[in-house]
Order: sequence, then C-alpha cells, then structure tokens
Amino acid sequence: MKRLRIALVQMQAECGAAGKNLRKIESYTKEAAQKGVDLICFPELCVHSYSREQSRFHAEPVPGESSLFIGRLAREHGVTVLAGLAEKPQAGGPEGEKPYISQLVAFPDGYLQKYRKTHLGRSEALYFAPGQELPVFACPKARFAVQICWDLHFPEVTTILSLKGAEIIFAPHASPSIVGDRREIWLKYLAARAYDNAVFVAACNLVGEDGAGNNFCGGALVLDPKGNIVAESFGGSEGMLAADLDPVLINAIRGQEAETMRNSFFLAARRPELYGDLIRAEGWTSQA
Repeated sequence: MKRLRIALVQMQAECGAAGKNLRKIESYTKEAAQKGVDLICFPELCVHSYSREQSRFHAEPVPGESSLFIGRLAREHGVTVLAGLAEKPQAGGPEGEKPYISQLVAFPDGYLQKYRKTHLGRSEALYFAPGQELPVFACPKARFAVQICWDLHFPEVTTILSLKGAEIIFAPHASPSIVGDRREIWLKYLAARAYDNAVFVAACNLVGEDGAGNNFCGGALVLDPKGNIVAESFGGSEGMLAADLDPVLINAIRGQEAETMRNSFFLAARRPELYGDLIRAEGWTSQA
C-alpha cells in the first residue's frame, strides 16, 4: 500500500431526486479533487436515498444514466468515486424485480465496477435482492473493498476480504437516527473489524431527512489497522471528511517485517481445518 488521501461524505439525499443528489455528488467530487483526494466514498443509496418501499421504482441498471454520470466525474477529476445506488436487476433474474443495494466504484480511467450488498437486514429482505460476490478492487495506491452497513456485523466477510488482499474497507451506511449514537455503536464493532483483520475501515452515513419520512444520523469515521481513530466527524450535518492514510503500519503487518508480536498479522496464523462447524452450521439456536 502507498500513502493516499481519502474522503468520506455525510450527505443528505432526497428520496427519488437522483438529479439533485447527483449534483451534490458532483460538488463534493470537485472539492475532493481540489484537495488532492485519491478516492471519495459517499453513503449507501445516496443517488436515490434509502427507501425500502420506493427503491424499486427508482432503480437503474449499471451502466445507466446515473452510473455513467458518476463515471464521467471520476474521469474529469481524476478521483475514484464510490457512490451508492439502487441497481435495477436484469429481466428474468433469479430475484425477480427486487433491486440491489449497490455501491458503484468509478475509476478515473472510465472503468465501472460495483459491489452488491450481500447481507440484508430483516426489514430489507422483502424489498431488495442480496449480492452474491465479495470483490476486492485495486487502485494505483491500494487494494480496497466495500461492505455496506449491515454487512459489517458479519466478521467473516471482513476476514475474507482481508485474506483476498483488501487493505481498506469502505463502509457506506444509511443508518437512521432512531438506532442511537452512531459513534458509540461504530467504535464497538468497526474497531474490531479493523484490528482483527489489519485493515483500515472508513465509514460514512446519510444525514438528515430524505423527504419520505426517514431521518439519518450522519457520521464519518476512519480507523487504522489497530482500530485507532485516524479522523472523525459526528456533527450531524452534511460535509466531507478528508484523511491521509499512512501505509507504514499496514505494510509492516502485512509484510511481516516486525520482529515482535506488536504488529502481528493474526490472519496468517488461522487454522481453517478447525472451522468446519462454522461452515456446517445451518441455523442459530438458543440454549437456555
């Protein structure tokens, strides 16, 4: 990994107003480019805003009008752009008409890739289709992956992505205000994902009302591979948080250059032959 600058956006997105939301994405991307940012991440479903009931009406194919617009921004400003949108499924697909919660990854060379949210909350499963792949993406300075909101509650996913070479996990969210203090909650489990898997974790959230009865609490947070805070913003309003990621620590861990346990890469000592019960388990059962 090489030193790079990232940006995370807390953004108020209006439900169904893709044009208005895209103009906001354009403004932040321009600002990021002026500040020397290599990669900017926007929240979950920021193009159409988060609405379980309405997303299928606003969903677009990828490539499509919104994704091509974001791709143009990436090319014009030389910044890799990660932006969330409701992705329209292919006709006759296995999940019928349910859209995907997708995070577009638009590279400065014009290449478009995407991650589809793989783990859906109970209230989401009726309205969205789950993704089936865990890709790792590469830019000139780092390898990175995406986990969207609920995905981060599944430690196995982060472990797989780290083992596949991801050095940064971007975590776009659409977490509502009703769930409580976002900083307190994130520091419980995002720090664990970072520490256990020796990855940077960079999270951002929708903020404010969306015009459809939803209110989001915002938040932006960057953690280093030891779970320490690199940068944070929890002011409850729109804005962009920029952070420089120093590669010295992660390169020492991943390269096993350290001679002490202080910088151990724990995943290198895994014993997969013991983990069969995890794979074979078919469901959760409580024991009194």
